[in-house]
Amino acid sequence: MEIDVQTLIFEFIGGLGIFLLGIKYMGEGLQKSAGDRLRNILDKTTSNPFLGVLAGIVVTILIQSSSGTTVLTVGLVNAGFMTLRQAIGVIMGANVGTTVTAFIIGIDLGEYALPIIAVGCFLLFFFKNQKVNNVGQAVFGFGALFFGLELMSSGMSPLREVQAFQDLTLSMSEHSILGIVIGTLFTFIVQSSTATIGILQGLFAEGAIGLEAALPVLFGDNIGTTITAVLASIGATVAAKRAAYVHVIFNLVGAVIIILLLGLFSQYVMYLQSALDLNPEMTIAFAHGSFNLANLMIQFPFIGALAWIVTKIIPGDDTVVEYKPKHLDPIFIQQSSTLALDQAKAEIIRMGDYAYKGLEETNLYLTTQNQKHSEMSMQIEGALNNLDRKITDYLVDLSGESMSETEGAKHTVLMDSVRDIERIGDHFENIIELIDYKISNKVHMTEQAQEDLNNMFDLTIMTVKQSVKALEDMDREEALAVIQKEDQIDRMERNYRKKHIIRMNEGLCSGSAGIVFVDIISNLERIGDHAVNIAEAVLGE
Repeated sequence: MEIDVQTLIFEFIGGLGIFLLGIKYMGEGLQKSAGDRLRNILDKTTSNPFLGVLAGIVVTILIQSSSGTTVLTVGLVNAGFMTLRQAIGVIMGANVGTTVTAFIIGIDLGEYALPIIAVGCFLLFFFKNQKVNNVGQAVFGFGALFFGLELMSSGMSPLREVQAFQDLTLSMSEHSILGIVIGTLFTFIVQSSTATIGILQGLFAEGAIGLEAALPVLFGDNIGTTITAVLASIGATVAAKRAAYVHVIFNLVGAVIIILLLGLFSQYVMYLQSALDLNPEMTIAFAHGSFNLANLMIQFPFIGALAWIVTKIIPGDDTVVEYKPKHLDPIFIQQSSTLALDQAKAEIIRMGDYAYKGLEETNLYLTTQNQKHSEMSMQIEGALNNLDRKITDYLVDLSGESMSETEGAKHTVLMDSVRDIERIGDHFENIIELIDYKISNKVHMTEQAQEDLNNMFDLTIMTVKQSVKALEDMDREEALAVIQKEDQIDRMERNYRKKHIIRMNEGLCSGSAGIVFVDIISNLERIGDHAVNIAEAVLGE
């Protein structure tokens, strides 16, 4: 029998491409349909580890990627919404959730792949409604997943005739370590355990590989999938690194335990296959599911130990930005409006400190172009938005209570200040976007322009710091100093704008650099205005 190598390779890599695209599309479509609810599911249900596991399973089924769930979780840990222990539960759940795709593949829908794709395209192209488009995207992905699998398995079916491949599977069934290494490497290359398990299901269905050889590869896939999280955590925060390492340890320990019991496990899988009359794809899906469930049950009681181990491996403080308010206790609203106002004020000062820190990080991003400063400022911006909502709600609840005249005045000052601080966050977010534009379009700025920007940043940062200080101490002197500084900022903006036009006329500086420069200084000028609003509120003007 003559094997057409070209067709074999083309069908295989083409099928793999369509399969990966299918998973990505399906996950993205589901994620868009579920939207922010995913974060809410994770945020609300992780109070105890057991619920965390369930949340991890649900979210992973929705976005079709355990790495995706891990990355979402890391974001929540960074934002102080979730502790490391809670995150471990979610990551364990994610490992179980990821097995669902293998079960979907086990339901042999190959012959219906094309009509499913057609339905997805119909929903994508003939409807203007965003929700229908999202569903269409998910359906299209679902169909593409099966179509890719069909192509891959027809590409792989001649493999069982190839002597070299037979020898390889034979040595894999004799030396399980070899299978694990192959599974790990392949998942590392493809960056998706779902894809490698899909391929494994195809090979097993074509009879190109036996169960003894297939199982070690399956465990290797589970180890390989942790690489994505490790790669995502490079250069990330302490919390991100810890979560990634939990993922690695969890899968490694599981693989080691199951390899020691490999004989028993293969007997169990064979028993399942005959008892439930499973097709080859389903057999692998059940093996995969059982392995991950067993792993979860064995390691679930040791969540505390896992947290301790990774904290020892990666020392340091984990949460960087606390999204949640620390001071707003609803009990004071009924009891004492004075105390409630103090609580709100303490929270607003915290918010002001964040605004100041976010500006500093933005300035660092401008000078160093290091991504971590941009991420940090965006996290702070998220915290400012969250605190703004929470503090405003608290103050609105408080306005229902009876207050003395001084308390009423203070209440007004606080209401106004919250809004101004939140707007400062919006403006440095604009600046981050401008710097991103500058970096991605390789916009060059002259040294003079860079120096002017830094000067204006320094002055604006000082002004914001001083306005927060004025609010904290209700200090009129500080507030007056802020108003003077703001005059300086205005003058500086006019002056720098003129100098910049001269530079452009002399051809020292390009038009796009001009736009970026002018937009950054006008955002800084607006930040100065908001600082003055806070100072004026303190002066009672």
